[in-house]
Amino acid sequence: MPLTGAELTAWIGTFLWPFFRISAFFLAAPIFSANFVPGPIRIYLAILVTLLLMPLLPPVPVMDGLSPQTWLLVAQQILIGASLGFLVQLLFQVFVIFGQIVAMQIGMGMAQMADPSSGINVTVLSSYALIMTNLVFLAVGGHLVIIDTLAESFTILPISTEGFVREHAWQIAVQGGWLFAGALLMAMPIIIAKLVVNVALGVVTRAAPQLNIFVIGFPTMMILGLLELWFWSTEYLFHFDRMSRDVFQLMQTWLELG
Repeated sequence: MPLTGAELTAWIGTFLWPFFRISAFFLAAPIFSANFVPGPIRIYLAILVTLLLMPLLPPVPVMDGLSPQTWLLVAQQILIGASLGFLVQLLFQVFVIFGQIVAMQIGMGMAQMADPSSGINVTVLSSYALIMTNLVFLAVGGHLVIIDTLAESFTILPISTEGFVREHAWQIAVQGGWLFAGALLMAMPIIIAKLVVNVALGVVTRAAPQLNIFVIGFPTMMILGLLELWFWSTEYLFHFDRMSRDVFQLMQTWLELG
């Protein structure tokens, strides 16, 4: 069957334009972008998801492979996919920051370890919170939800040179405030409890100056902090549900900006 250059370009574009967005998403999304996930596995997964979504996608534009508009479209699709992955990454990083805040409050800030997913040093509490978040995220099917949102993005934000506006980039930039605010709100009960303990230790020091506050205060702060963290863990699912709902709502809002 003879093929013209336009038909061949259209067939290739039908696969390549979604592939750029999907592969960028898997390179930025949590779990899929972890260091322990080999690069070929990400590529194979992106190819598989692209092949599965191709029949469901709206028509893609036919463009010349060497034109400037083509490179602009490629960069746009990579930016959209990476942005969606970054928004999901916020859900995991908010618990990492929570662990950093709590560790500094209870005197465990120096207890650090290498995070296997990112390779950077984080506190032990941050690593514990991140592992728990990964397990709960997979248990509730969060990985399927974000793939479904990625597929829906092709309908809400179709493949075209006009699908990405300035408001999309600004919306991502302002989410840093939500990240720190969410972590601080989760850590606020422990911070307040630590403030009460510090006041009590100050009163003890004034009442009995001969006591060594460093010998008494450090183990007291750590033991009470771990006890408070144990009480907080009973409300972990509530915090995870609230944060995950906020992130998925944020993704929907971000897609509908255009």
